[in-house]
Amino acid sequence: MTTDPLLQWREMFPILSQTTYLVSHSLGAMPRTVYDSLRAYADTWARRGVMAWSEGWFEMNGEIGNLIGSVMGAPDGSVVVHQNASLAIAILMSALDFSDTRRNKVIITDMIFPSDYYALQGALPPHMDIHIVKSRDGITVDTQEIIDAIDERTRLVWLNHVLFRSGFVMPAAPIIEKAHQVGAQVGLDGYHAVGIIPVDVTALNVDFYIGGVLKWMCGGPGGVFMYIRPDWLPQMRPKITGWFAHPHPFDFEVGQMAYRDDIYRMMNGTPGIASLYAIKPGVEVIREVGVATIREKSKQMTALIIALAQAEGYTIRTPLDPEQRGGMVVVEPPHAYEVSEELRARNYLVDYRPKAGIRIAPHFYNTEEEVRAVMAQIKEILASGAWQKHASGRAFVT
Repeated sequence: MTTDPLLQWREMFPILSQTTYLVSHSLGAMPRTVYDSLRAYADTWARRGVMAWSEGWFEMNGEIGNLIGSVMGAPDGSVVVHQNASLAIAILMSALDFSDTRRNKVIITDMIFPSDYYALQGALPPHMDIHIVKSRDGITVDTQEIIDAIDERTRLVWLNHVLFRSGFVMPAAPIIEKAHQVGAQVGLDGYHAVGIIPVDVTALNVDFYIGGVLKWMCGGPGGVFMYIRPDWLPQMRPKITGWFAHPHPFDFEVGQMAYRDDIYRMMNGTPGIASLYAIKPGVEVIREVGVATIREKSKQMTALIIALAQAEGYTIRTPLDPEQRGGMVVVEPPHAYEVSEELRARNYLVDYRPKAGIRIAPHFYNTEEEVRAVMAQIKEILASGAWQKHASGRAFVT
């Protein structure tokens, strides 16, 4: 029997001893060392008080940004941390120049995560036209259709690197190349990408990359990273800003806003320091394990889910090609929502998304036995009719 070397990390994640945790595409398991990290935060606050700002807190955002950047091929000084993607997108949009009315086109797809769309819709000037490229199968988006939509009117292309409904990995490189040929910029939302598939923002030559640590990077809520390609940084003058973006914040000047020369120019007010402490352990684990290693195991585990689902005749709403899918498989058996709720009631943690199905996402710390067990549970729930107890209504959070 072959021993999986990645399972040595299981004991670091407390929830794995209590549940079958297959929902890391939504919220990664918490590393045990977060307890120590947050205690260090509390101890620093308790013992040093206001002195903590000059003893590390002020620089911490940039340091955590560099740590995250090391996992995604970003050079030091190009990543800053914000609270959530909506805020980060709004800050970024406020820093871009949309004054050329001949370039009034922003390209997205209908598979975009809704919060990205809401943020773009709210932040873009009224003259900007959002052009939506539609999926033909509800799983993928034709890359060529996106490329063909990019023209001289295009100001920005904004895409999810890995689609949240299906796990489809967007082939970003040719899209970025075409956009740059016509003078447009590209931003990617990498929430479902970084930590589970290898990402190198420098090699991609992407202009902007926003994502979060709460999923595959096991960093918890409140940690969203914003990458700005270094040559664009001097041009960034965000309208959504604050004193941390000022070159002399402790001079407390009231007057025309000036911006720092470094990535802190993309910050605004005082950041949430506690979340920075919480972020660090998970990102350190992902970096130590190695995303390339994680990816190889992920492809094997997702292939097993697909094989077991196919054997039962369930609809699969995820690409069958392992190179085209991220870390999750979306399975749609009969009564998918009700089945997902019964799975959760039995401590098999997955989730459900409308127009998709049950999202199952093994990470590097999961076992093959857990994958087989959850698929066996789905079969039993359908056979026994246990799903029926959840047919009366839907939970607010799924």
